[in-house]
Order: sequence, then C-alpha cells, then structure tokens
Amino acid sequence: MRRYGKHTDEDDVRVRPNRKGNRPRTSIRPKHEDAAEGFVLTVDRGRLTVLVEDRAVVAMKARELGRKSAVVGDRVAVVGDLSGKKDTLARIVRVEERRSVLRRTADDTDPFERVVVANADQLAIVTALADPEPRPRLIDRCLVAAYDAGLEPLLVLTKSDLAPAEKLMESYGSLGVPYVVTNRDELAEGTAADRVRERLRGRITAFVGHSGVGKTTLVNHLVPDRQRATGHVNAVTGRGRHTTTSALALPLPDGDGWVIDTPGVRSFGLHHVDPSRVIHAFPDLEPGTEGCPRACSHDEPDCALDAWVADGHADPQRLYSLRRLLATRERREGD
Repeated sequence: MRRYGKHTDEDDVRVRPNRKGNRPRTSIRPKHEDAAEGFVLTVDRGRLTVLVEDRAVVAMKARELGRKSAVVGDRVAVVGDLSGKKDTLARIVRVEERRSVLRRTADDTDPFERVVVANADQLAIVTALADPEPRPRLIDRCLVAAYDAGLEPLLVLTKSDLAPAEKLMESYGSLGVPYVVTNRDELAEGTAADRVRERLRGRITAFVGHSGVGKTTLVNHLVPDRQRATGHVNAVTGRGRHTTTSALALPLPDGDGWVIDTPGVRSFGLHHVDPSRVIHAFPDLEPGTEGCPRACSHDEPDCALDAWVADGHADPQRLYSLRRLLATRERREGD
C-alpha cells in the first residue's frame, strides 16, 4: 500500500528506469589529459583521417564536441584505438584553437559559412592562362578571402604554353602578390614543380582554383607518391568529372611543408567578409584611413585615402587595387 504525505519515505519514491543504462547523467566532461595529438588529413562522410605521430588513424567526432566540427588542417586531441589498423576507430575529443580559418559561402547572399581549411599559412590561387580562360573576379575574391583569413596569397599561373602571363599580371602587379608561372612541358620535366615547391617550404598551403585549371595535376607533381585522380572538365561550362571531391592534406616529399588540395570551385562567396578588414592587407594605405568618416567604404567623395595618395604616401595603383577588391562583393564572379 502506497503511503502519502508525511508518512512517505525513500522506499515510496518511484524511480524511472534508465533505458540507456544505469549510469546517472552528468554535465562533467572528461578532460582527456592523456589524449594524443593529431593533424586532420581529410574528412569523408563523418570519418576523419588523422595523422598521429607517423600513423594515419581513422576517427570520428566525440559526442561531447556537440556541433563543433573538425576540418582539414585542424590540430586535434584523439583517444581510443590509435594503431591505425584496418577497421579500427578512434575518437576526436578536442579541437585545438585555430591559428587561421579560410572560409567561403556559396554566394554573396548565403549567410552559411563553409570552412575550407584550418591553420593554413598560405593560399595558392591556381588559374590557367588559357583553356579555360582566366577569371579575374574569382581571383580577386580568393585574394579577399586570403587577406580576411590572414593568409599570404600566392598566384600559380598554369598553361603558359597556351598564353602569356604578362597581360594578366598587369592587373596584379600593384598588389605585390608573388606568383609562379608554369607550363605543361615544365611540369613533365619536373622543373615547374620544383619552382612552386620552393614557395611552399615550411608552410601549410591550401590550393584553390576553378575546375580544369590543372590544380590537382600540379599537386600530383608536387607530391608524386600520393597521386590523386585527374579527369576531363569542360573548359567552357565547367561541367564534367571534378576529380577532387574532398580536401586532402599531403606532406611535401622532404617533409618541410604541407599541401592541401581542395575541390575545384565554381564560385567563392564573400558574405562572411567584413569589408573593413580588407584594408589590413594594405599597410601603405591603412594609416591614411585615420581621416576617413565613420564607416567609410573607401570609395566615396569624403574618403581620406584620396588625399593620402595625392600627398605621395602611396602609389595610386594601390588605392585602385584596394577599391577593386572591395568592390568584388558587389559584383558577380562572371563579370
């Protein structure tokens, strides 16, 4: 007989059975102080390949991470089976603080940011000089994303056997962006890869580019023992078999640097970029903004940068380049 009121005791309390086990729930999370350090090499359908010491370990994200995701380039803490043997699975229990994050959105109206890579030092923007034709607006957008993420940009111009590089570089000379020019004969000989590799030493470099520009072919020459599939993509429409479907981090042959090959892009949205941060990539112009009105777009009648340049503090071409980059958010990439 059940008793009520002041006559009840602990024997009368109903306990709802825990269908998932008898362990009580707790908000205290384990610290995993003995977790191993890892470097995310690639992500594929919820499974991450992580370099732990000299082993490639397959892991999944631990439940306690919640919505926090890990991407290629992340430094992570890993527990569980770290043998790297077939059919074993470890857990990523912590994502360490990132030094840099390269992001993009699907287009300029999409508020959802997609993290491309983490902890990169350099962004190699690969573009063909012909077949397919260069897309300067896409290059500009990649430059803005690089400056916003704090990455050093590098232009890699391919297929110079089909068209000269001088015309395209006339538009980027004032930006001071370093560049490397390659052609297919030099790739076959290995000299082009050597020249590009010199720019990558000691750095983590993410490679981005429009489909069909030869990005993955170049990566295959940079890291010859880790070939990725290459295939045909229509030079006009951009349609076809896009051979890189997920980002992949690859070590340079001498171990002095990393290459991160990313899927070919048709667009590079900048919805996430605050235009006010782009000025940081122009240290010769930034001091001149002190006299600008509040929330100055740097392309209006009261902008102080016009007087700054007129007084000889910076090259007029540098101001033109800044304004062109700032305007990329207002223009479609195909313009």
